[in-house]
Amino acid sequence: MGNDIFVWVEQFRGEVALPSWEAIGTARRLGETLGGQVCACVFGSGVEGLAQEAIAYGADKVFLADDPTLADFRLEPYAALLSSLAREHSPALILMGATSRGRDLGPAVAVDLETGCVADCTGLEFEGGQLLATRPIYAGKLLSTCAVPEKRPAIFTTRARAFPKPEPDDGRAGEVVRVEPVMKEEEIGCKVTGFWETEGGVSLTDAAIIVSGGRGVGGPEGFEPVRELASVLNAALGASRAAVDAGWIPYEHQVGQTGKTVSPDLYIACGISGAIQHQAGMRTSKVIVAINKDPEAPIFQLAHYGIVGDLFKVVPALTAALKARLE
Repeated sequence: MGNDIFVWVEQFRGEVALPSWEAIGTARRLGETLGGQVCACVFGSGVEGLAQEAIAYGADKVFLADDPTLADFRLEPYAALLSSLAREHSPALILMGATSRGRDLGPAVAVDLETGCVADCTGLEFEGGQLLATRPIYAGKLLSTCAVPEKRPAIFTTRARAFPKPEPDDGRAGEVVRVEPVMKEEEIGCKVTGFWETEGGVSLTDAAIIVSGGRGVGGPEGFEPVRELASVLNAALGASRAAVDAGWIPYEHQVGQTGKTVSPDLYIACGISGAIQHQAGMRTSKVIVAINKDPEAPIFQLAHYGIVGDLFKVVPALTAALKARLE
């Protein structure tokens, strides 16, 4: 069995998902203990340029599968190919981002390889020669330490922004190995017929700053001051489940147990009481600011900074002050 670390590089139309670069940086750090290579797995169509980009971010070797059958993510061909590569090269670990696609792919490959998969990791460290993973449990109330004993390759999905993104080095050299898909188009049961575009803005998953609104905004128009604050900070716009269920804002903005799990540098909660389901999606944020007129709101127990007041007065004042300072 080898000591290499595989990292699946997730991409959509040639754009790589941030957690993939973070996973490569983490793999390089872990590789110093294992003594193996970091091998990026790049699948897609017309993605040759991503091979060198993966090397720049820290990969020693890239397994490049460039084929029309891999143009869009489909679980069957992607899992079959990654499992095949793992069987052939016997890596010690497989890492990938804990995105919606990574959460599909990781467990599927684990089943194929009869190994273990630890999901949504916020920490990965060697202790006594064994890799231990830290992950939130019970809606983020507790942190669990997990291991995958005597199973190789162990699979770990890493939470976005929980690990540092490495700085690219365009001068790095690495090996590119071209591989072929293991499934033909006619063998793939799932077909991609198209995509629906959502409204633009900063991605919640990738955002360094998120400004969210909840039931306290009172309606669709109540999101306007929240949007203005997000715009000034170049932040992503988030929402609680209550606001989404009320139809005030589309689902893609939902943060929480049934929405997106985020770990920004700054999370500003406006009119959000802080139900445990919402906390599960944002409690790993590095700095949390809560604005709520109810001093007993649960969000204040989690927040690093709290403002008790009417968000329709506080948020515009905060927006004006930040705008003056940032201009």
